[in-house]
Amino acid sequence: MSSKEQTLSIIKPDAVERNLVDTIQKKFIDEKLKIVKAKKIQISKDEASEFYKVHQTKPFFDRLCSYLSSGPIVVMILEGNNAIAQNRLIMGSTDPKNADDGTLRKMYGLSIDKNTVHGSDSIENAKKEIDFFFKDNI
Repeated sequence: MSSKEQTLSIIKPDAVERNLVDTIQKKFIDEKLKIVKAKKIQISKDEASEFYKVHQTKPFFDRLCSYLSSGPIVVMILEGNNAIAQNRLIMGSTDPKNADDGTLRKMYGLSIDKNTVHGSDSIENAKKEIDFFFKDNI
């Protein structure tokens, strides 16, 4: 049983810097996810800390926030059947070395820190993350 969902996707600074935005967006479209909204922005480290608040107790938190705020990112709302799970399949494992062939992180990820893309991991987080970037606060 499939259901139409929305999820947040972020094309991270390393991918924007390497001009991979169109390539990554095409992959989502080819995999039957519709890009409902997209915008290129730059966020502050404080905004990144707020966005990644769920990870604030983890050892990589500061590095993650510094990285996300290090350059322009493209934030998108993706929509489709089971969009959250579908997006996570397209992205691949967090560590590009462990990602399956053909996934965005396997093809373009540089490291576990610079892994090219972010995607929501649940319906609740997708709603929070979409609101974070598309409620005109950034």
